[in-house]
Amino acid sequence: MLADGRIAGEASEGRQGARQALTLVADTLGEAAMRSNEIECVAVGVGPGSYTGIRSAIALAQGWHLARGVKLLAVSSVECLAAQSQAKNIFGRVNIVIDAQRDELYLAGYEIAPGTREEIEPLHLASLGEVRSRLAARQLIVGPEVHRWFAEGEVLFPAAARLAQLASGRSDFIDGEKLEPIYLRETSFVKAPPPRVIP
Repeated sequence: MLADGRIAGEASEGRQGARQALTLVADTLGEAAMRSNEIECVAVGVGPGSYTGIRSAIALAQGWHLARGVKLLAVSSVECLAAQSQAKNIFGRVNIVIDAQRDELYLAGYEIAPGTREEIEPLHLASLGEVRSRLAARQLIVGPEVHRWFAEGEVLFPAAARLAQLASGRSDFIDGEKLEPIYLRETSFVKAPPPRVIP
């Protein structure tokens, strides 16, 4: 939680396992000594990442927007991870990878220096082989669970405090009904066959 440009409160799931989102909110408000009606804007991480977790965060933000009229901002996970890489002094050509299931990864490329952070390759779906070729070219690989595929990678998770800092000063607010996760695959549904009638 950001107040007057500084981190006033923060809570995370840690390694203890998943906690209820509202408990995390309550813990953060308590640490910041603030009430829910004092919140003016909610910044939401919209992925890519855990489908259920992102949907839950979006639903919570939409509810807060409807109940309190707070402003909403959407922040991508890769933007957050690029900022964390910079904060950890990971500089140069940095490839951010996130599990996309189906033997694919979400991949985005950044050029990161102490004072600058520039996206040089937009987020896209990539094969494991494509990412391995980056390692062969001595490029850096970072992301959550990166060690599942690449022992040489640096494990980084998006942090709420970093997300709040990225959202600070932005004014590209979004309507609650337009808030949705980043998902690069086309959504497709298969219609179920009609029910069988058993005589």
